[in-house]
Amino acid sequence: MENLTLSGLLIKVAAKFPSRRAISVPGRFDLSHARLHQLVERTATRLVAAGVQPGDVIALTFPNSVEFVIAFLAVIRARATAAPLNPAYTADEFQFYLSDSDSKILLTSKQGSAPAQAAASKLNIPHVTVALPDADSDVALSSSLSQYESDPEPDPNLSSKLINDPSDISLFLHTSGTTSRPKGVPLTQLNLVSSVNNIKSVYRITESDSTVIVLPLFHVHGLLAGLLSSVGAGGAVTLPAAGRFSASTFWSDMKNYNATWYTAVPTIHQIILDRHLNSPEPVYPRLRFIRSCSAALAPSILARLEEAFGAPVLEAYAMTEASHLMASNPLPQDGPHVPGSVGKPVGQEMAILDENGKPQEANANGEVCIRGPNVTKGYKNNPEANKSAFQFGWFHTGDLGYLDSDGYLHLVGRIKELINRGGEKISPIEVDAVLLSHPDVAQAVAFGVPDDKYGEEINCAVIPREGANIDESEVSRHCKTNLAGFKVPKKVFITDSLPKTASGKIQRRIVAEHFLAQISTAKVPKFGA
Repeated sequence: MENLTLSGLLIKVAAKFPSRRAISVPGRFDLSHARLHQLVERTATRLVAAGVQPGDVIALTFPNSVEFVIAFLAVIRARATAAPLNPAYTADEFQFYLSDSDSKILLTSKQGSAPAQAAASKLNIPHVTVALPDADSDVALSSSLSQYESDPEPDPNLSSKLINDPSDISLFLHTSGTTSRPKGVPLTQLNLVSSVNNIKSVYRITESDSTVIVLPLFHVHGLLAGLLSSVGAGGAVTLPAAGRFSASTFWSDMKNYNATWYTAVPTIHQIILDRHLNSPEPVYPRLRFIRSCSAALAPSILARLEEAFGAPVLEAYAMTEASHLMASNPLPQDGPHVPGSVGKPVGQEMAILDENGKPQEANANGEVCIRGPNVTKGYKNNPEANKSAFQFGWFHTGDLGYLDSDGYLHLVGRIKELINRGGEKISPIEVDAVLLSHPDVAQAVAFGVPDDKYGEEINCAVIPREGANIDESEVSRHCKTNLAGFKVPKKVFITDSLPKTASGKIQRRIVAEHFLAQISTAKVPKFGA
């Protein structure tokens, strides 16, 4: 069973690499795999002693901290379900997510979270704080509830009493999808360990690797690809001292902790690239690879990253329902990486299906569908969503794409985000790539808007590169040179910011609503379900 659970894998790793570094926080901690294991086991014991039952949902809202890592791993070790939540949520949002997940306890840092605590109080959910004062101390659990203040000696028989099962629901997250109501995604120990092994395999991650976490750990990208795949290989992670990504400390952390790779969303890659252009480091570490995922990376940005940092940039494809990774471009020794493609399927079956469930031939568009041990068994309490997502024996991603003759996946866009201009289907990803190929454009997004004549028309929003002086007419000229006439955005918004989700994704529906709301005569479209 231990090979079929994430907790079992981590126990094996701690035994195999006890003295190797697992987690560092600059200026605070360097925890070995053996020490991390000890802290997780002890904390799990205390949670069980306090009454946590298998299957109980435990909500966690933390910055990217060592306390979050220990608490998360302890919750799943105790056979409970971890439900990480974005610290930036309002009290109303916390109330929705705590209620929807049926959380039994709220865990936070010692500093706490006023909106989360207010929501938990309304729902009569107990609040417990988690603190690790220093590397040699025990984890301190504090609560008004006496059972969490007790400090039972670690049970020497814990391992025999707490046997993790592959079917244990270990992680509960909500999708940030294009529909109005987020869908709850339960993921099992088997789902998580399958994904971790897929990530380790395709990137050849070993105990010699080290990375700096730049993405929030309340989403699968940072949690699975950054944290768990590293620790699950006996490798090391560094958590920025600020508890979140900081462009000013990123490269010093990368150098000080001998990082060999990092993974990020395109937005953060662009921030790192802009900093390099405006304030380059005297020397950059030698990286095995740079990984990009969670949104489309324009080929021009990929080329600039490779040129700046001298490492292959591997674009990947992932979603919460697949416990993150679905496809990736390979390392150079394993095959070419193709700009504009998200690579080949990793550790699971993938098919391009038409609306009748018929597999499509190479280079023919259809819906990207997957199945494998990393894929969720279904959304929580949402039979309607499950009926549409699980058809013909496959999970349907909602993404439109094609596999080329070499088996590389190319995404065209979300099925619901394709822009239908008078019957012509336009991929906003294609327009994004053209916009981002302009040297004076830092960020850009194309989106559809309602139009009386064509049904939908294409608009775009552009953030100029620092110091650049680009206007709407120059953006239009560039698009007309590189796109068919019907794909050229009718209106260009020049802006200094774009609305993003907490994971750094740009959702076109939200961007469209944001910019159309600025035009008094325009009707704000209601996209999605």
